[in-house]
Amino acid sequence: MKAEFLPGNRLKLLNSGSEYFPQLIGAIREARHEVHLESYIFEDDDTGRAVADAMIGAAQRGVIVRVLVDGFGARDFARRLQPMLVVGGVQAMIYRPEISRFHLRRHRLRRLHRKLAVIDGEVAFVGGINVIDDLNNPERMPPRFDYAVRVEGPLLQPINTTLHRLWELVVWARLRRRYRLVSRALRGRPEPVGSQTAAFLVRDNIRHRRDIEQAYLTAISAARRHVLLANAYFLPGRRFRRALRDAARRGVRVVVLLQGRVEYRLQHYATQALYDRLLHTGVRIFEYRRSFLHAKVAVIDDHWATVGSSNIDPFSLLLAREANIVVDDEKFATELRCSLEEAMTIGAREMPIETWKRVPWYRRLLHWASYGLVRFFVGISGYGGKR
Repeated sequence: MKAEFLPGNRLKLLNSGSEYFPQLIGAIREARHEVHLESYIFEDDDTGRAVADAMIGAAQRGVIVRVLVDGFGARDFARRLQPMLVVGGVQAMIYRPEISRFHLRRHRLRRLHRKLAVIDGEVAFVGGINVIDDLNNPERMPPRFDYAVRVEGPLLQPINTTLHRLWELVVWARLRRRYRLVSRALRGRPEPVGSQTAAFLVRDNIRHRRDIEQAYLTAISAARRHVLLANAYFLPGRRFRRALRDAARRGVRVVVLLQGRVEYRLQHYATQALYDRLLHTGVRIFEYRRSFLHAKVAVIDDHWATVGSSNIDPFSLLLAREANIVVDDEKFATELRCSLEEAMTIGAREMPIETWKRVPWYRRLLHWASYGLVRFFVGISGYGGKR
C-alpha cells in the first residue's frame, strides 16, 4: 500500500534514551486526558520504573493510561511491573504470551515489535527505543545507539488509530471488557503545526505486509546521490540486496552501518555472509563497535528519511508488527545524516574489501552455515518465500 504523506507536521529527532526518555516522561506527566504506549520491551530497571511511575501518577489524577507490551520481549512484565501498574490505575495488557519451547506455533512468532506512544492526541513518539535503560548491559559499555521521533500535527491521526485498533483487538482476545476503548482525545485530524511532510507506515499480517519494505525499495531505486542505512539486525532478502547493489552500480554512494559487537551470534554471523557480494558491487560497510547499535534508520539523497522499529531481517519484514515514520523533508534528513556520520566517526570501523578478502575460509564457512540456519528456520515457519 502506498504511503500517505501528510504535510503540516513538527518533527523532532531524538538520539537514544538520553534524549527520548525525558521527552516521553515529561509528556506523560503533563497528560490531561489519555496516555497510550506500546513497547516490545518494558524492563524493570531505573528507566522502566521511571516511565511506570509517570504512568501511575497520570492515572491517579484521572488520565486514561494504557500500556501494551509483547509477551516475549517483555517476558518478566507480568510478574514484575504489571501488578504495580494495575494497582495504580493503569490498564496494562500483554500481546501474545511468551513462546514455549514445547509449543512452538507459527502464529506465536508474530511479535509486537513497535515502539509507539500518543499523549492526549497532541504528541506522539515513534522509533526503535524500548522502555529499558540504555546502560542496561552486562559489559558496562556506552549507551545503546538508537533513535526516536517526537511528532506533532496531522500525522498523529494514523498513529493514534493504529494504537487503538490493536488495543481493541487484544481486549477482544483477552475478554477484558473493562478495558474497552473510551477515548477522550483526538477527534478528527489534528491541525497543521509545522512545515514537515511525513507518512506513518506499519507492518502487519493483513493489509500491510510489505509497506515498510516497499517504501525502502522505492526510495533506494530512486536514489541518485547517496543511501545511508543503519540497521541493528540486517538480513535482507534478494530484492533488497539487489536494490542496494543496483544503486551502487549506477554511481550512488551506498553506505550501510551494521552491528559490530556480537549480540546474537547466529544473526551476526549470518549477516556477514552477505558482505562479499555487497562489497564487490561497491556497497561500503561500516561496523559500529562503540556500543550496541539498535537503530533502524535510513537517509536517501538528503530529503527522504525513515526512523522506526523495523529491522531489515525476516523477523521484522515477515513476522512482527512494526511501525516506521517516513519523512520527506530536507532539514530532518540532513540532521539524521549528520548524526549518523558523527556516530560513525566516533564509534564505527569500515570493512574494506581488501580486509574482507583475507578472512580465512573456516570463518566464511561459519558465516554461510549461520545464514543457512536462519533461512531454514524462516522456511519451516512458513514465511520464507522467494524474496
